[in-house]
Parts: sequence; structure tokens; C-alpha cells
Amino acid sequence: MEAAYAEPRLRQLLPWTGMGELHFSRCTDPRWTWDIPYIVPAVQGSYQVSGPLRSETVGWAATPAQAVTMVVERLPPGCGPAFVGSPEDLAAHEAATPPA
Repeated sequence: MEAAYAEPRLRQLLPWTGMGELHFSRCTDPRWTWDIPYIVPAVQGSYQVSGPLRSETVGWAATPAQAVTMVVERLPPGCGPAFVGSPEDLAAHEAATPPA
């Protein structure tokens, strides 16, 4: 959590944990978004970066900072501050907002 908080691009997202995994959402309401890789603690202090789908593995990291870097490198285009609302609200907002 500390390494993620130290990264400004992740600090603006909604962090959430489940099953020991650290996830990040682009919206604030539950059924959070699943379009950002997540971090899983692994053996002997290492970390696995997976996702965004559970069937996808990005790679392994020796330190929290390396895991955070791997997540940041794979943020969706235009990923900005967490949207106040649900994933459906976010999708509607993005559909109504022309790309910058």
C-alpha cells in the first residue's frame, strides 16, 4: 500500500483489497472497475502482477516499487482521478465526453 500511495497516478484511483490482492478502480462505487492490473503477494516477499483479467499474468516483481511500476505502465489511456459513481456511470460519462 505504501508503494502504491507513493505513486501519484495510483493515489488518485480507488484502492481496494480482496483475497490478499491490491486492486485499483477508476470509480468509487462497488462493482469497481476491472481494467487495471493488480498486485498479489507471492512467496518469499516477492509479488505477482496480474490482470486486468484473472487469467492474465503480467509478471513477477522483487519489490513493492517494481510491482507498482508494472501496474502504472499498464494503466488504461486517459486514466485519471477516480470517477464518483459506478462502473456504469463511468461508462456513460466516457461515452458522452469527447476524447481530449
